[in-house]
Amino acid sequence: MGTLPPPRFTTGDLKDDDVNFCYGSRNGMLWPILDRIFGLNLKFETTTEATQQRKQFLLEQKIGVCDIVHSAEREKVDASDLGMQNVKLRNLVGYLQEYPNIETILFMGGNSKNGPEYFFRRQLKEYELKLDVVSEIVPRIHQFDISLLETSIKKPRIIKTVSLTAPSGAANRAVGSLQTYKDLKTADPKFNTLDFRVMQYREFFE
Repeated sequence: MGTLPPPRFTTGDLKDDDVNFCYGSRNGMLWPILDRIFGLNLKFETTTEATQQRKQFLLEQKIGVCDIVHSAEREKVDASDLGMQNVKLRNLVGYLQEYPNIETILFMGGNSKNGPEYFFRRQLKEYELKLDVVSEIVPRIHQFDISLLETSIKKPRIIKTVSLTAPSGAANRAVGSLQTYKDLKTADPKFNTLDFRVMQYREFFE
């Protein structure tokens, strides 16, 4: 679960190495990360083939992709989450009720303002639900019982959430400040922020 793609995905003014699909920005790291984890040999270009490669992978792995922001306005036209104003959210809680096989939500970012977890927490509050802490170690893990919304259901349905380090260049500073990353970088000077994300994401995607 992310927030919103860069504005050029709304206007259609894509770059040659953008992919016209979720997380298709040439500056994003999600598909390069998954490409390394699963050996997908993905194309990074604005073609139908590149889009179909990603759709096929998601279908095979039973992974759903969704941005929680339905629409937003910006004074400055950039991809910053903080720059979003008059935000309208998709009903993610409704999606979870509609698709009962969903067990885990992977947030593409943490609880910083206007991030996916931030908005999801706000939405849960409207339903009088909250995230309970499972692990405070990055990536932080929480859970909640969505069955509390269904009075006729007696069996708990626990949804786990994992707040992965955002797959964007803007999050590199946060990665660099983590002691785990510093230790790995000291052990191997060639180790970089993409390597760190591959290591972190692998546990939850595999």
